[in-house]
Formats: sequence, C-alpha cells, structure tokens
Amino acid sequence: MHPVIQSLMERKSVRAYTDQEIPEEAVQQILAAAAQAPTAGNQQLYTILRVSDPEKKRRLSISCDNQPFIEQAKLVLVFCADCLKWYRAFQAADCQPRKPGVGDLLLAVSDANIAAQNAVTAAEALGVGSCYIGDIMENIETQRDILALPRYVFPAAMAVFGYPTQQQKDREKPRRFPQQYIVQENEYHVLAEDELKAMFAERTSNRTFDSWLHAFCERKYNSDFAKEMTRSVQKYLDEFMEP
Repeated sequence: MHPVIQSLMERKSVRAYTDQEIPEEAVQQILAAAAQAPTAGNQQLYTILRVSDPEKKRRLSISCDNQPFIEQAKLVLVFCADCLKWYRAFQAADCQPRKPGVGDLLLAVSDANIAAQNAVTAAEALGVGSCYIGDIMENIETQRDILALPRYVFPAAMAVFGYPTQQQKDREKPRRFPQQYIVQENEYHVLAEDELKAMFAERTSNRTFDSWLHAFCERKYNSDFAKEMTRSVQKYLDEFMEP
C-alpha cells in the first residue's frame, strides 16, 4: 500500500499528548500543507487562527464541552470559514458586491475543512497526532469573544495537535462502516431497516440494535451540546441572511 494511503488508513484521533513540543519547522510544514489544499476558485475562503495564548486555550477547553486536552495540546488551530476578506476586497475595489449569503458560507466551510484535513494529514506524516473539535461551532457568543470573530467569519473546525502518548499509539482505531454502506453507484439509495441493522452489526456487538442506538442517540444526537451547536450555527446563518 502506498505510504500516503497507509497513513490515511491508520490515522486516528489523539486526545493525550507527551510533553514534547512540536518543532516550529514542523508547525510551518503543517500550515503550508493546509494552505495548499484544494480551494474554490483559488480563493482560499478561510483564515487559520493559531491559538498560542495559554488563557485562550484554557477558555477554549471549557467552551468546547470542557475538554482539558485542548489546553494541553501543543498546537491549536481554528479553521474559520472567511467570507469577510474577499467581501472587503471587493468593496475596496468599488465592485459594489452583494452581501455574503448562505451559499458563500457553505463554500467557505468546505474550503476551511479541506484545509484542516490537509493539516491533519501532514501532521500524521510527521508523527504528530491530532484531534478535530467540532464543539468550536457551539457557544457562538463565547467563541466570538475569545477569538474576536467578526460577522461573516464562522469557526468551521478546530484541530489540536501533539505527540501521542504510548497508550494513544497502542489504542485501536475505531472501525468504520463497511464500504458497501458508504459508497453508492450513480443514485442515492435509502437503506432499508434490515440494511441499517446489518450496517450497525459490528458496532452493536453484544447489544441489541435498539438499545445501542437509543444510548448513542441520547449521548450524541439528543444531547445538550448538539442542541447548542444547532442554536449557534442557526445564529450564524441568520446573520448571513440578514439584508
């Protein structure tokens, strides 16, 4: 197997780090790789915030669902979907641009997430572990205060980095769903109930389909943090739709 593909297959989230600092040369390689990601119209509709201030890291660890390892990470990057820079450039050139809309936001979110994945992949190649933090999309008021986010700038993703502990290296990567339930040909096929049960068979293990899904639904989908994420994202969307 090609080493790049092997790295992608083996990469897993790392939430515990050694005390080893990431050399600045490695950090710059990670950032350079992020900036080389595919991007819509070569616009690079994102801004990467490198959060090094200890107090800001502490506050992010609290605002992002109270996860202490965020504060302990050696590198914290927030990938912001940025519709503001190009809008202001258009204004500066007297282009009379329309205001950014939801379509612009979704395109920028795509750009930001592709850049984040490039950063994570580059880190993995350098032996640096990483973990995505989706909770950065929650608590809009707090995140804006911490990161000074203006209108038309949305924190699409956060990734934290550090050298993994031995326990993290040894931990088995969670299994993904079988390919037959992820890849479809030409048209979308709605999975029947028996197909869904087969899809989840490896995950439910010695539990019933119903009990496993009930527990997961309450822990994740119906959770307070999921509801808060919806509230915050809706507030961002409402701002983009304001005249």
